[in-house]
Amino acid sequence: MRCTQCQQPDTRVLESREIDDGRAIRRRRLCNHCGNRFTSYERVEVPRLLVVKKSGEREQFDREKLSRGIYRAAEKRPISADKIEEVVSTLEREVYARGESELSSAEIGELTMQALAKLDEVAYVRFASVYRSFTSAESFRDHIAQLRASGSAPQPRKHK
Repeated sequence: MRCTQCQQPDTRVLESREIDDGRAIRRRRLCNHCGNRFTSYERVEVPRLLVVKKSGEREQFDREKLSRGIYRAAEKRPISADKIEEVVSTLEREVYARGESELSSAEIGELTMQALAKLDEVAYVRFASVYRSFTSAESFRDHIAQLRASGSAPQPRKHK
């Protein structure tokens, strides 16, 4: 495994542990050349899954793309990286568990919004604002009001 800083191939494993119910291994590594410490993940290769976008275009499901979207929504929130990785892994399992070769981006977006609603209200709102492509504050407010009325959106917390 190459070092993320100096690109030297001489690294060693400091610690390994199973994650995601034994479906992956997280390894803490040390570069013997520059001393940089970094984390790598080892996962089982999964079958191909195509995502059908709104335009009808198809692209291969990309766990990293899903992860980037969730990390962006959770930026500067009190959510640990481990918790975010757990959510991404759960979503990935749900997507593959459907056993389909194609899945719409809308279905993945809805699953992601449901997971974020349970995780963090602000992350949910951030993701929803991008995912739903709101053009005004009013349309966004209307959407939140509809979701709250149906009971599927996070409710505001009361501050003491």
